[in-house]
Amino acid sequence: MANHKSSEKRIRTTARVTATNAARRNRIRTHVRKIEQACMAGDYAAAQAALKAARPEIARGVSKGVLNKNTAARKLSRLSARIKALKA
Repeated sequence: MANHKSSEKRIRTTARVTATNAARRNRIRTHVRKIEQACMAGDYAAAQAALKAARPEIARGVSKGVLNKNTAARKLSRLSARIKALKA
């Protein structure tokens, strides 16, 4: 149990930030899942649109510190490659 005002506030702040980060991470996963589902279905146009929607969400995750910059770049690269393979 926290004994200082500052540590009590820190507990409250941490809980709020953790919830926000979890929501943001979940939103990123949802966007990635939509791309993967479109790829599985073989729908190039839907996959392309889903990637276009996911790109800013992933970039926002990087800027907020939810994702590492290289992790985001790797995800985008691999998803783009999968979509490109659909077209061929």
